[in-house]
Amino acid sequence: MVKKILIVSANPKDTNKLRLDEEAREIQAALKRANNRDEFEIVTYWAIRVEDLPRALLDHKPTIVHFSGHGSNSTGLVLENNSGETQLISTEALARLFKSFQQEVECVLLNACYSETQAKSIHEHIDCVMGMSQAIGDHAAIKFAVGFYDALGAGKPYEVCFELGCASIDLEGIPESATPVIKIRQRSSVSRRQANDDMSGDRLGRSEDEHLGTQNRSVSVGGSVTGSAITTGDNNVTSVQYQPTSLPAPSSVDMLEELNALREILLNLSSPDGRKIDNAIADAIDEINKPQPDKNEVGKALDRAFDYAQKAVGFASAIEKLQPHLTKTVAWLGESWHKLLSIVHLTIHQGFKVPN
Repeated sequence: MVKKILIVSANPKDTNKLRLDEEAREIQAALKRANNRDEFEIVTYWAIRVEDLPRALLDHKPTIVHFSGHGSNSTGLVLENNSGETQLISTEALARLFKSFQQEVECVLLNACYSETQAKSIHEHIDCVMGMSQAIGDHAAIKFAVGFYDALGAGKPYEVCFELGCASIDLEGIPESATPVIKIRQRSSVSRRQANDDMSGDRLGRSEDEHLGTQNRSVSVGGSVTGSAITTGDNNVTSVQYQPTSLPAPSSVDMLEELNALREILLNLSSPDGRKIDNAIADAIDEINKPQPDKNEVGKALDRAFDYAQKAVGFASAIEKLQPHLTKTVAWLGESWHKLLSIVHLTIHQGFKVPN
């Protein structure tokens, strides 16, 4: 399958002159050298205006989007207006734009100063996004791009392409190799299958609805009752009984193992939000892999994943499988995240004290 690379650049006349033409030329040369050069197609937009960006995405459906130009820290990226002068596109607007193209776009490279903020926001919807943590010189930016596309042409995965881009800066003796940053999440085979299912979501939704129309949707959960809730829908009543549970010692929990187990169960549900569920759990796993993970960030990511998952067909039938894994996860997260247990109809035993 051909990977289409959309290169968009902007260097308004009221900004410092950049060597954007050289960067585009070097990218084309890198891919032209590749043995599998026929697997890539490059589309270039110069002096791009705000209204041109969504049109380019709609027209070309790129796999990779490469932006060359100026960044403006948390304010946004610098594009051009009809007079060729600066017009900013905000971080929020960029994230919302790429949300609409998350099925097509795999990777976004923001080769602009102070673009890490935009990269982080776009990463909520796109699996691989690169930006710059601070100002970067023209020479370093071009060398990073050359290293990245040399590796891409050799068939390397995006994270390896990123590392070779940084190495290319080092090899030139330029002290800016720590400036590029990457935001990336890995997808399991289940999530890739779910993404394909999402593409036919309308058909899936209709068939599931038709099937459910012939079934009784009530759910009964056994165990001792310490609380209850009643929900109604389609003239059926669902009784939810909360089972008391105890938590293991936090130090005994392998969080990576538990998050992967939760991911596997949730991504087997029939949901049009499968990609969003996977993104949220991938963000939790990314946080866990940090030297000092923020438990609150992990909790927020899981809360987001379950918010989508509870709307999925078959979630009720998955609750029993989810219970042991979410119990261990909550034990590690701490008391402020005990509320997640209610999602799988659990509650803490009265008088329970969390073990060390």
